[in-house]
Amino acid sequence: MKGYNTSNIRNIALLGHGGTGKTTFLEACLKETGVISRMGKVEDGNTVSDFDKMEIEKGYSISLSIVPVEYNKVKINFLDTPGVFDFVGEVNSALKAAEAAAIFVDASSGIQVGTEKAWANCQKFGVPRFFVVNKTDKENVNLDEVIESLKGKFGTSVVTLDDKDALNEAIAETDEALMEKFFEGEEFTDEEFNKGLMTGIANGDICPIMCCSAIKEQGIKEVLDNCIKYVPAPGGEVEAEEGTVAYGDGPVVAYVFKTIADPFLGKISLAKVIRGKLTPAMMIYNPDAEKDEKLGSMFFLRGKTQGEAPEVKPGDIVALGKLQVTKTGDTLCDKANQVKLPKIEFPQPTLFTAIEPKAKGDDAKVAAGIAKLKEEDPSFSFERNVETRQSLLGTQGDLQTGILLAKLKDRYGAGVEVVPQKVAYRETIKGNSDVQGKHKKQTGGSGQYGDCYIRFSPSTEEFEFEDATVGGCVPKQFIPAVEKGLRECMEKGPLAGCKCQNIKAVLYYGSYHAVDSDEMSFKIAASLAFKKGIQEAKPCLLEPIMKLDILVPEDYVGAVMGDLPTRRGIVLGMEPQVGQTLLHAEAPQAELFSYANDLRAMTQARGSFTLSFDRYEEVPGQLAQKIIEAHKAEEESK
Repeated sequence: MKGYNTSNIRNIALLGHGGTGKTTFLEACLKETGVISRMGKVEDGNTVSDFDKMEIEKGYSISLSIVPVEYNKVKINFLDTPGVFDFVGEVNSALKAAEAAAIFVDASSGIQVGTEKAWANCQKFGVPRFFVVNKTDKENVNLDEVIESLKGKFGTSVVTLDDKDALNEAIAETDEALMEKFFEGEEFTDEEFNKGLMTGIANGDICPIMCCSAIKEQGIKEVLDNCIKYVPAPGGEVEAEEGTVAYGDGPVVAYVFKTIADPFLGKISLAKVIRGKLTPAMMIYNPDAEKDEKLGSMFFLRGKTQGEAPEVKPGDIVALGKLQVTKTGDTLCDKANQVKLPKIEFPQPTLFTAIEPKAKGDDAKVAAGIAKLKEEDPSFSFERNVETRQSLLGTQGDLQTGILLAKLKDRYGAGVEVVPQKVAYRETIKGNSDVQGKHKKQTGGSGQYGDCYIRFSPSTEEFEFEDATVGGCVPKQFIPAVEKGLRECMEKGPLAGCKCQNIKAVLYYGSYHAVDSDEMSFKIAASLAFKKGIQEAKPCLLEPIMKLDILVPEDYVGAVMGDLPTRRGIVLGMEPQVGQTLLHAEAPQAELFSYANDLRAMTQARGSFTLSFDRYEEVPGQLAQKIIEAHKAEEESK
C-alpha cells in the first residue's frame, strides 16, 4: 500500500444499524479491487475488518477498524464502526477523522434506530453524509418505498443521484447565481452541476442515496465511483484550541483518534495527518502530555494487515507503533510550532456496575488491566466510591460492560465479579441534644481523663464546630482534639454507618485532670458525646436525589412519564424539541441503577438521558428502617 497525495484521499466513516452489511460491503470492495480473491463472511469470522477475537466470537463489530480501498488511483480510507449502540464512542472517534459518513440501510428493514442515531451524530458533528441502501437483492424489497421513507424522515436534502429535478433544485440552493439560473429555466453545465453537487454534499445540504447488494457484489463499483467523485478530499481548515490549522505543507500536525491495545503487537495509535508529513524515526512533540515522542514503526493498516508507510502526507491515516505517552485525542506536532486540536467528545456513561476482583489480592491486576482498556476505549469510566468503598464501571450499556469484563479476563487474567451496587446514603439530625461525653481510665500509673459537654443541632453547613467554653474548664490545648474526635465520627454515623452531614456541635463545658488528661482522652470523650448526642437528636437517613434530563421521541413520552413515579421520581418540566421532548425530572439514585437498560427498552433504544447529583433528601420511614436493619445484619455477620 503506497502513500497518496491529499487530493487522492477520501476518509469515509461507515455508520448504521447493526446488521446492515457495512462489513460485507468492505469485503465486496476489496474483492472488486483485487485485494482478496473471495469474500469473507461475518458469521464465519473471516472478514478483513472484524479481526478481533471477540468480534469473531460475537459475530458483530465492537471496535473501529480501518480498511483502505485503492480504486482508480484514489485511496478511500473506510472507517468501519460498530452498529451496536453501546459502542458509540467508536463512532465519535471515526467521525473525528472522516470527511464524510456513509449511513447504511438494510433495504428489507428500512429505517431503524441505528439509522436515526447515525444521522443525528452526523448532524451533531457537522459531518457530510450519504445513504447506502444495501441488501437490495433480498425478497420483497420495495426500493422506491425505502427511498421515499428516507426522504420523508430526513427531509428534502435526501436525493437519489438519478433524480435530476430534485438534484437540480438542491444544487440551486448552494449558490445564488445557480438559483437565479434555475428559476429562469436554464440548464446547468456539467461543471456547474458537479461543483454544486459537491458543495451541497460538503455543506450537508445534499444527502445522496446510493444502492447496492454487497453480498451479490452488485453496485459496488458505482458506490466507489460516487465516493471518489462527490466526497470531499481532506482540505480547508480544522479548529484548534487557538485558531485553526489548514491542511497542506508546513510544520507537522497529526491527530490521534483511536488507540488499539493489541495483545501481541502492543499499543498502536491511529493518527490522521493534518499538516506536513510524518516519517519514521522523526522526533515529534505531544503538547497534551508536554513530552517528546520518537516515532517508531509506521504502517498503513487494512484490518489487521500492515503495509509499510515510508511517509504519510496530509489527509492520510497511519498506524504508529508503541508511542510512549500519547493517548486517544492527543495532538502530535512540531515542538517549535505547537498546536492542540480539540478532544473527541464521548457520551457520559449511564450504566454503572459495581465490580470486585474474584481472587484476593488481584486489585492491582484489575487496575492495570482497566488502565490498558481505557487507552483503547476512553468512553467508559472507572472510579472508586470512597463512601461505599466500591469500584464502579461506567458504560453505555450491558454489552459494553460484558465486553470490557471479558477482555479484562481474557487479555490480562483479571477476573472480576459483579456485586450489588450500594447507595452512598448520608446521616443527619432533625432535632437538638445536649450530652456529656466522659472518658476515664485508671490502669495503674498514668491514667486517661477527658470530659466534655456538647450541644448538637442541625446546620446548613456540612459540619460546624464552636468552642463556647469559659474559664478554662477544657484547657485550650485540648479543644482541637475535641474537634478532631467529632470530625472523625462524622465519617460513620450511628444509624447505618454512613457519612454524617449538616451537624453543628457546640462545646460549652467540661473538666480535666492535671495529670491524666491528654489529647487522646478528649478525642475519645468527644466521640462518646457524638454517638450519644446524635441518637438523642432525631437522627435520620438521607439519600442522593439525581437530576435527570431525558430526551425521547414524542411517541414514548407517555411511557417514560408513567414509569418515573414507580421509581419515586417526579417530572419537573418539559421542553419540546424537533420531533422529541426533553423531560426534566428527579428521582432517588437507588431507583436508577438499571435506568439505562430500562429506558432503552421503553423507547426501542431511541431515548437518551444524562444524570447528575442534585441534593440529599430524607429516606422514607419504612425504607430507611430496612436499610438500617440490613446494615446491622451485615455488621453482626462480620
